[in-house]
Amino acid sequence: MAGVRRLQLEEALALGSEWRHACHALLYAPDPGLLFGRIPLRYAVLMQMRFDGRLGFPGGLVNRQDGSLEDGLNRELSEELGEAAAAFRVERTDYRSSHVGSGPHVVAHFYAKLLTLEQLTAVEIGAPRAKDHGLEVLGLVRVPLYTLRDGVGGLPAFLENSFIGTAREQLLEALKDLKLVESGSLSKAAGRRISAPP
Repeated sequence: MAGVRRLQLEEALALGSEWRHACHALLYAPDPGLLFGRIPLRYAVLMQMRFDGRLGFPGGLVNRQDGSLEDGLNRELSEELGEAAAAFRVERTDYRSSHVGSGPHVVAHFYAKLLTLEQLTAVEIGAPRAKDHGLEVLGLVRVPLYTLRDGVGGLPAFLENSFIGTAREQLLEALKDLKLVESGSLSKAAGRRISAPP
C-alpha cells in the first residue's frame, strides 16, 4: 500500500475540517454450505462491483456534521443495499482500521460486521431494489474463500481483480484477523500472481 498510512481512530477524528471521511464495511456470515458437495464454504463475505468497474465494500463518504461515522455508514449501507440493511446496525465495536493516502484529503475507515446467513442472503436478494443499485453499485459478489486444486481457482483468481483504494489489503487483513480462512492458504492466495495463458 504505497503512500498509504494507518492512523488510530482518535488521530483520524482529530484531523481538520478540510478532511473528508469515507466509511466502508465488510459484511460476513458463517456459511455451512459445500461447493460441489465437497469444498467447505465456511463463510460468506460480500463485496460489490462499483460504478468504476473496481471491487470495493459497501459504504462511502459520510458527513460528520450529521452524526457519528457509524450513523453515516449505516445511511450509506441503506442506500446501497436497500431495506435489508435495516435488520442490523454497524457499530463502533465493528471498527477495524483507518487509513490516509497521499492523494486528496480523505481518511478511509473500515468496519467488519458479523451477520447471520439469513441476514446476508436478505441483503443480496434486496440489493437490486436499493436506491443506488445500477448507479453507484453494479452488483454484489461473494468472495470465494477456498482455493481449488489447480491452485488458481477461487480466492487466488479473485484477488487478481481490480480493487478500489485499500480494499484488497483490507479484505486480506480481515480474512486473516477474523480467521475466515486458514492463514497458510491465505498467504499462498495473496502471494500468487496469475499470468495469462500463452
